[in-house]
Formats: sequence, structure tokens, C-alpha cells
Amino acid sequence: MHRPYPLPTQSRQRHIAASLVVLWAPLLFWACAAVGPDYAAPPTDVPSHWHAAMADGLVPAPADADTLAQWWTTLEDPLLTDLIQRAVADNIDLRTARARVREARARRGISRAGRFPTLDASGAYTRSGSTDADGSTRETDLYSVGLDAGWEVDIFGGTRRSVEAADADLDASQEDLSHVLVTLSAEVALNYVELRTLQARITVAEANLESQEETYILARSRYEAGLTDELAVQSALYNLAGTRSQIPTLQSNLESTLNRLAVLLGQAPGTLHPELVPSQAIPVPPATVAVGVPADTVRQRPDVRRAERQLAAQTARIGVATAELYPKLRLLGAIGYDAPALGDLLDSTRLAWRLGPRISWRLFEGGAIRQNIEVRSALQEQALHQYRAILLAALEEAENVLTAYVSEQLRREALVQANEAAEVAFQLARDQYEAGLVDFTTVLVAQRSLLSFQDQLARSEGTVTSNMVRLYKAMGGGWRDQEVVVTYGDEDR
Repeated sequence: MHRPYPLPTQSRQRHIAASLVVLWAPLLFWACAAVGPDYAAPPTDVPSHWHAAMADGLVPAPADADTLAQWWTTLEDPLLTDLIQRAVADNIDLRTARARVREARARRGISRAGRFPTLDASGAYTRSGSTDADGSTRETDLYSVGLDAGWEVDIFGGTRRSVEAADADLDASQEDLSHVLVTLSAEVALNYVELRTLQARITVAEANLESQEETYILARSRYEAGLTDELAVQSALYNLAGTRSQIPTLQSNLESTLNRLAVLLGQAPGTLHPELVPSQAIPVPPATVAVGVPADTVRQRPDVRRAERQLAAQTARIGVATAELYPKLRLLGAIGYDAPALGDLLDSTRLAWRLGPRISWRLFEGGAIRQNIEVRSALQEQALHQYRAILLAALEEAENVLTAYVSEQLRREALVQANEAAEVAFQLARDQYEAGLVDFTTVLVAQRSLLSFQDQLARSEGTVTSNMVRLYKAMGGGWRDQEVVVTYGDEDR
């Protein structure tokens, strides 16, 4: 504590009056606009409608808010819904995002604290001595207590801009949390669909393996009876072995998907095997999906909203840097007691106080302040470009997945027809081979085609559902109602 000096009694009132004027005068500047640019959200120049064709269940109607918030319920798979809810509770990335929100909230509190005075309490005891010319020693004690107060008046708005930046940072961290929720729900769903698709493909391969074993036995029997040559037997054998070789790869991919799902749920690999290993059908998407218009997607997507808030924060920081160009006014005050004995410490006659302003102005710093303003301006420009890039990337992602969703449904319809025809062709080829009307090559080709079309159909059904998941992710679905986002009123700003 800087020790204040006692004031003469006759001038005390005059000094108090002058100090009050000093205290109130700066408040006249409080209504001044803060330096630096005022933030305005950049215009979102987006198309009025999607370029992709609205077909095969896609409709341009606005998406229902509840459906968009929990789009996975449209797949009507209770196990998938349960997995996503567990992931929201325990996923490691999501917990990290929540911690970042708490960090941003605390940093905002630090910025807001700059608007208030500071108050320090102090106490001290010193013992001093001196030696006179005659060699005698004198010793004295000094006890002191006091309070020091200070307040930097935010005349040019540097502190207000700092709070404004912290507000935007908190908003951005909340949008980041929402973005993690969107990504997490989509990743769980995509891996779940991949799991069911792999199980369907393994079922197809095992069924074809059984059929090919029967074909191999038939070819060998006819060879042993002298009705065909060894080429038919070897052809049936390598066809059988080729199908058998595909199953371990599918099972390995299945294991990796199961482990990935466990990690997404914040659990150790292998934990989900008991409940997910039993095969289930691939979830079927709803007949229609409302996709709204591009502007709806831009408003809904957390990554776009996060980029806009980051731009707001960088804009406010230009004002923080600009405020360093101007004088700083700090109001200082101190009150305390000094006494040679502890018992006399609170004697009113020993009261001393100090009150007054201090003005400081950095007159020369080699251009550092202006260069810092330039740095902040460049960062703001970068944030603006980043916002526009994310906006375009969001529209690109949505357009691509809309096209893919329609195209894969057309492909699946064609594969259904091809699969039906391949089943009939294989049965005809086998019957004619047994009757001696065709050679074994016809049977082999028909059987290979059947396996290929059945496998492609299983993959296509999984892709159709996966594309629906990607579509809802591109629309920014899956974060509302999943997380209580911190809000604050005007009184906190």
C-alpha cells in the first residue's frame, strides 16, 4: 500500500470537493461510443432453392424442428436411439467441448471483471533503529493497516470491446459444442448402419457359400460319373474358395466397426459386442425427407454459426487494440492508519487518506500499438474469409448429399431388378446344366453374378440409409434439445 499523507484540517473539505468532481467528471465520457468497428453480421448470399433435383422422397418443405433435432428416430430403430443417447452422455470429444464452454464462460467473467474497481487490503509491521553520534541506539515500531482502491474508467471502450469479444467467444464455444453433437450423432448412426450392412453382406456371402458348396458337389458327382470334365470341378472349387476368402475381410471390418462404436460411446473396444453382434436388418429411411431451402441450412448449421461468432470476436478485438492509442484514466484512493503501538492503531487522529485520478498515455512505443491494430484487422479479415469458406462448404456438402441420396435410390431400384433376374438366371442355368443342355461355365457365371448383385444390393441399401444420415448432418440436425446451452440476459453483458 502506498502510504497516504494526513491532510490539514482546514483544507480537508476543499480537497474532498475537488475529489468528487474528479470522480464524477469521467462519467460524462461513459456514454461515448467505444473505439473500433461496430460488428454487423455479414450478408448470407445463398441461393433461393437447391440445385439438386427434389425426387425420391426429397421435398423442399421446411424441416420439422423436432424431427431435425432427433432425426434418428425416423429410422425407428430403438437400439440406434439408445446408442446415440449414451454417446451424448459419455463421448470424450463431447466432454472436451463442454469443458471448452466452461473455459469460455470463465474467460468472459475475467473480461467483465475489468469493468469494476479493485480493492486491496494491507497490513504491516516494521521495526527500525538508528545510532546517534554518542553511540546510543534508538529503536521504533510502526504498525499500519489500510485499504487501496483503484478503478480504470473505460472512457474509450477498450474494456467494453473486450467483454464483447468474450461474449462472442462464449457463443462460438457453444456453437462448437453443438457442432460436436451434430458430428457425433451422425458418426454413431453411420457406424451403426455400416455394422448392419456388413452383417447383411456376411449373411449374403454365407448363403452363397452354401449354394456354391452344393454346386461343387454336383460338379464333382457328374465328373465322377463321367458326365463332365475336371475343368468344371476346379471351376466350382475356385468359385467356392473365392467366396470363402471374402468372409474373413467382412468379419474384420465388422469387428473394427463394433470397436469404433464402443469408442464413440466412451467405452473400451469390445464392450458393445454382446448387444450388437446379433444381426438386425439395415434401418430403412422414411418415405419423405423435408430439406427446406439453403437459407434454412445456413441458419441451422452450428459450424456456420460458430464461424460467424468467431468473426464477431475478432471484430471486437480491433477495438481493444485501438483503445491502447488513447489515454487511460484511473481513479485511485487509499485510507489507512499508522501507529507506533498496536493499541493506538485505530486512533482517529492517526487516519490518513488519499484520493485522486491518475492519467497515463503512452506517447511512444515504436509503432507497436498500430501494428497490433493491423494484426487484429488482418485476423478479422481472415475470420471473414473463413466464414465465407465454411458457408460455401456447407452448401456444397448439402448439394452433394442431396444428389447422392437421389442417385443411390435409383441405383438400388435397378439392383433390386438385377437381383431378381440373377436369381432366376442361376436357377435356370443349374436346371439346364443338370439336364445336360448347357456347360458348367453358364452355371458359374450365373452364380457369380447372383453373389455380386446380392452383395451390391446389401451395400446399396446401407448407402441409402447412410446418405439420409449425411443429409441430416449437412442440414445441421441433431443438436437442439440435446444440450442445455448457456444463455444470459442483457444484465450480464
